[in-house]
Amino acid sequence: MAEDLSGYAGSALEALRGAGARPGDRIRIRRDGEAYEGVLIPRPGFGDPESIIVKLPNGYNIGIRAKPGIEVEVLERGERPGYRRAPIPPLGEGLPRIALLGTGGTIASRVDYRTGAVEPALSAEDLYAAVPELSGIARVEADVLFSEFSENLEARHWREMAIGAAKRLESGAEGVVIAHGTDTMGYSAAALSFALRGLPAPVILVGAQRSSDRPSSDAATNLIGAAIFASRGPFAEVAVAMHEGVSDGPIAAHRGTRVRKCHTSRRDAFKSINSQPLARCDVRSGRIEMLVEDYRRRGEGSLEVRPDFDERALLLKYYPSMDPSIVDWAVDEGYRGIVFEGTGLGHVSKKFSGPIRRAVEEGVVVCMASQCLWGRVNMNVYSTGRDLLAAGAIPLGDMLPETALVKLMWALGQTGDPGEVRAIMAANLAGEMSGRTLYWG
Repeated sequence: MAEDLSGYAGSALEALRGAGARPGDRIRIRRDGEAYEGVLIPRPGFGDPESIIVKLPNGYNIGIRAKPGIEVEVLERGERPGYRRAPIPPLGEGLPRIALLGTGGTIASRVDYRTGAVEPALSAEDLYAAVPELSGIARVEADVLFSEFSENLEARHWREMAIGAAKRLESGAEGVVIAHGTDTMGYSAAALSFALRGLPAPVILVGAQRSSDRPSSDAATNLIGAAIFASRGPFAEVAVAMHEGVSDGPIAAHRGTRVRKCHTSRRDAFKSINSQPLARCDVRSGRIEMLVEDYRRRGEGSLEVRPDFDERALLLKYYPSMDPSIVDWAVDEGYRGIVFEGTGLGHVSKKFSGPIRRAVEEGVVVCMASQCLWGRVNMNVYSTGRDLLAAGAIPLGDMLPETALVKLMWALGQTGDPGEVRAIMAANLAGEMSGRTLYWG
């Protein structure tokens, strides 16, 4: 019995043992004149050992402190909680075929009730089995590329995702969905936007802010929206599909080079910056509404995979009193490119002009983006900006700093000629920058 109640201690353990309760049993707890009914679950590793954890009928967990006089009654025996994969629904006949590639993250995670931690334990097939609605949208062929939280992903993972998506498209898939952790999903979306040239169909990255075994999870709705975009979307671009608002409603498709995670936990954490989203879809009706006119059309591209990235690039966020010797350090350490996240219109201290000039002279590509979320770099307004231009810094218009870093790593992976890299950085290749920035509210 002690093993079954591992983690409980003191009055809680005594009360549970006295009732003969085991994890999985439906129990009633009486305390201070109140009664609580639910399923006893194992105590999370970092929880209070003298609180009894039960899952209520509504799916939420509560902890009940085991005060003197607490009473526990077993109402019904049950099985110890554990993850069991649901049966995989049959694939629909005559529906579009899409690939679902798993990489890890919260959308591919569940809670380990022994430790209380979120574990990357679900495979892409688990996701498909858990969301049977997918069987009415597309014939989903699931596979796992790797299982990592997104903070662990590197350029080599971008390469693997690009090659994996291209392989599925070349084998006849009419779209690709990539399940991905949200924290660095914007970086991966930008990387795939540059690595997959001439896309013939959508490649949709999708994540979740809450793990798929939680009642409040957004995983299923996001995944359904991603499948709708991948199978029926008229655009052939890399996009991120997430909730447009905080409640269950439309799913927005954000262009992969224009999207940023702007909130740590809300469902609508992802926003398009300096642009509208590409599209939105109603997951109930399956209707897709395009929100922009300038997009690559499905079926028009001829796919070319260019998945090489050079990690010798830095993203430096400028701040007051920043030491300009960091630029000299980067040059001496062999870095080939630097993106500054400058203030306002694209400024750093005048002390940086000399080090930036030296970096450019030694073949390092130096670019300037802005710390501001909205608006664009304009380095011709003030003398500081003009001095930086004269030193060789490249203004990046309204490009996101994260996108700029990824693009620079990709450009450096395509050529060893700094002049060619500079030309790539100044060109709009995947909707990452525009000639005129509009305000979208």
